[in-house]
Formats: sequence, C-alpha cells, structure tokens
Amino acid sequence: MSQFSFPLESSLLVRDAQGRYQAASPEQILAAARQVVDLQVRRGVAFTSPALVKDYLRAKLAGYDHEVFAVLLLDAKHALIEYVEMFHGTIDQTSVYPREVVKLALRHNAAALILAHPHPSGNVEPSRADEALTRRLRDALALVDVRVLDHIIVAGNVTISFAEKGLM
Repeated sequence: MSQFSFPLESSLLVRDAQGRYQAASPEQILAAARQVVDLQVRRGVAFTSPALVKDYLRAKLAGYDHEVFAVLLLDAKHALIEYVEMFHGTIDQTSVYPREVVKLALRHNAAALILAHPHPSGNVEPSRADEALTRRLRDALALVDVRVLDHIIVAGNVTISFAEKGLM
C-alpha cells in the first residue's frame, strides 16, 4: 500500500495530462471555486439580499488580475437569469459599451441588472469613471424599462455597493 503526501501549500490537487496529481496553482484553485459557485447559484435563484449578491460576486471576481465588466441579468423577482462577463480589459480599465449591455438585457428579457467589476489594484473605492459609467448605463437601460439595481466593485475580499453608498 502506498502513502500519499500532500503539499503544505495546497490541499487541492489537480490531475495533469498524464494522469498524475500535483498541487493546484492559485489560478486553478480560483477556477475551481468559480465552478462551485456556478453549481450553487443557478438560474432561478433569487438574490434576496445585498450580502448574497456580494458573496456571489466576490467568489466570481476576486482573483482577477485585470478588469472584467460583468452583468447579473435578473427577472422581475430578482431571480438570476444569467451571469455574463461582457468585457475584459487591462489592469486598470476596460471599455464598456452601453449599447451592448442594452442588447444583452433585451436578448435575455431581463427586468433588472446588477453591474459588477473587480479592482485588481485592491482599492475598492469607485472612480469618477465608474460613477459616470453607472449613470450612463442606468439611463440607457431605463429607456427600455430595465432597472439597474446596483453596481458592485470587488477588490480582493472587500466589496462596495453603489446602492448602499447612495450612488444609485
């Protein structure tokens, strides 16, 4: 009988192309965590509190080393239709096109959206550009009767809600 030793740095193991197990990298651990979150929060799950939304988005966005603009598409009861990472950018910016966000909302027949993106710098405070983008998206989506409920910024394990800060 052979014994297995587990590396101290990681208790998560992954199998390589040859079938051997080795310690998972931080990127592989985060990818696995995102898969678990996707299994736990499926279509139709209602986001009943800001804390639930923040926990979900922290798990989805915390490990990124570049900016990603994501959208939670919700029905009239704030149940999840779909989570979509729409735009990917650099370490400190990404281009977001309101027209594409409106098209996505209409394609999925969403009644409401929650916007989200990480700040890889670790600074959770919204920039003026974040605030201006949120206003532009809120105004554009209002024209087609889609409400923007919140914009969440994730910086590591810390999140900030525009709604809770009175920025919506």
